[in-house]
Amino acid sequence: MYVEPIVILRELTLHDVEDRYQWCLDKEVTKHLNMPEKYPPFSREETKTWIEMCINRTNGYHQKAIQTIDGVHIGWIDLKNIDHLNKHAELGIAIGHKEYWGKGYGIAAMKEMLTYGFTDLQLNKIWLRVEVDNTRAISSYKRMGYVEEGILRQDRWREGEFVDRLRMSILKKEFLNIEVV
Repeated sequence: MYVEPIVILRELTLHDVEDRYQWCLDKEVTKHLNMPEKYPPFSREETKTWIEMCINRTNGYHQKAIQTIDGVHIGWIDLKNIDHLNKHAELGIAIGHKEYWGKGYGIAAMKEMLTYGFTDLQLNKIWLRVEVDNTRAISSYKRMGYVEEGILRQDRWREGEFVDRLRMSILKKEFLNIEVV
């Protein structure tokens, strides 16, 4: 029987800088993330500045650290491009700690963030963009209840070429009625 892991979404702290910096050095972790095409994509100082902006909410991101019930920091999740008038936002997620890939932690974190978005922020729709070759992520999003809205053609420049991204979304009424399979 599948037992979904428990995660805690907590506010970012400056203690998260080193984890984030190390994850961004791993090309397997960053392959599907929108990162600058340089190595490393960010310096420690740039990483610290970004986390400070998230903490102070000066960059438009509602970003949280994903932590296991045992206190292990494994990634981050955020809502961005928040449109308060039309009540929607874009979700972004990364499990940086690869030992936790494929074990349900992303789904558990999405459930928590969707609950926050639909209840605290009073959103009606939460959407995302995912590269069409990121089949593991697409499968997770579908399990979560996301539906495909369409293809964003040549939407991301990655490793010297444009790649298509899929736009997916979930509505508040759909989320409130889902059972993750």
